Amino acid sequence: MGVILLVLLLALLLGGLGFAVHALWIIAVVVFVAWLVGFGFSGGELSGGRRARWYRRW
Repeated sequence: MGVILLVLLLALLLGGLGFAVHALWIIAVVVFVAWLVGFGFSGGELSGGRRARWYRRW
């Protein structure tokens, strides 16, 4: 009985971990695309002797 509970607990843990890793990959891809879009809009130009930062809007 204890072995069955241990196996079920392990399966639940690994299943949850797999879902979390998958969700983190999706978040990482979304952030990377947002970074690419922001970098493209900034054009990499210099402003005031410094490189323009895409995340500063004001």
